[in-house]
Amino acid sequence: MDEVGETDEMNEPEPDERRRRAAAWSGASRRLWDTPVERTVGERLDQLAELARRGHAFTDPHELVDTYGGGPVAEVERRVAELLGFPSAVFFPTGTMAQQVALRCWAGRTGSDVVALHPLAHPEVHEDGALVALTGLRTVHPTGEPRLPTAQEVRDHPEPFGTLMLELPLRDAGFVLPTWDELVDVVDAARERDAVVHVDGARLWECAPHFGRTLPEIAGLADSVYVSFYKSLGGISGAALAGPEDLVEEARVWLHRYGGLVFQQFPTALAALHGLAVELPRLPSYVAHARVVADGLRAGFEEAGVPWFRIHPGTPHTHQFQVWLPYDPETLTAASVALAETSGTVLFRRWFSPGAGGPPGVAATEVTVAGPALDWTGADVREAVAAFLSHLA
Repeated sequence: MDEVGETDEMNEPEPDERRRRAAAWSGASRRLWDTPVERTVGERLDQLAELARRGHAFTDPHELVDTYGGGPVAEVERRVAELLGFPSAVFFPTGTMAQQVALRCWAGRTGSDVVALHPLAHPEVHEDGALVALTGLRTVHPTGEPRLPTAQEVRDHPEPFGTLMLELPLRDAGFVLPTWDELVDVVDAARERDAVVHVDGARLWECAPHFGRTLPEIAGLADSVYVSFYKSLGGISGAALAGPEDLVEEARVWLHRYGGLVFQQFPTALAALHGLAVELPRLPSYVAHARVVADGLRAGFEEAGVPWFRIHPGTPHTHQFQVWLPYDPETLTAASVALAETSGTVLFRRWFSPGAGGPPGVAATEVTVAGPALDWTGADVREAVAAFLSHLA
């Protein structure tokens, strides 16, 4: 999958081919979004230098750097807690670590080692079984449908569980979200079972437009929330866990035990502060424009007479969604590269197989709509679709 830090290593291209793809995509003059994996070390260093020059806008430049926390790291924690409406937050180097810590802390409080979550949730798909291997927790699945569980499915699950984990949005099902009323009902159903609710909010930042609610309102449904700084905010890496003060203080202990109490993280913290200050306010415009892009893609495929395609969800819930076409992944990825090399346009990037459970003979890709896409009209998207399809002939 075309996501920083979450690619399928078994399907990674050879180094020369990866460089070719990166050069084609990063050198293009028109693209829907930028990704750090397409940058050279020199380019990233230039970006860091610019961040250093502008860092005083996000934190006090005369403050001492962090040492095992504090400094800019503490400012990130304060800012996240404020944005989400929680009493406290703690900075983690990775979201995988943050969620494992959160779930094991809740297990100790509830007395249950069972976590209810979706089979497509991040701990089940992208963490090599770390949750079970490192915490001894056990997972159950209230639903196998490609969406979040319903309140009735939560109520009817036959086995007790102490924590319900909700990934908002559910990335591997197509960045899908429930309605606000459905989300409230699911949380209420968990409470009826005396379970706590933890939200995997790696992409929570862009959910507010869909729900029509503020971030504190959304996060306030849960007992704890994890957020990421690099998936939508353009950070280097890093995550935060927000929740009650006693939970956060226990999480700090486990942060140290997991080896996550890094000596200094000020570049990562500054990048997170930049994302919170600059990218976060822009996300609603990206979400709105994702609908323009999705409509343009649909019109382009229809005009070209493509016999079968799928845009999922039909109306994107966030600024990310899936596109499915009836070709093999290698052919579609090659066409994506060829389009960039010949026209300087990046419409799609990598394509992937839907796996054993998906229909044969099709491939999918993830589309992200960010700042560079705001200049694209629906006509621009349709034109790019036609040029992309020409490389499949």
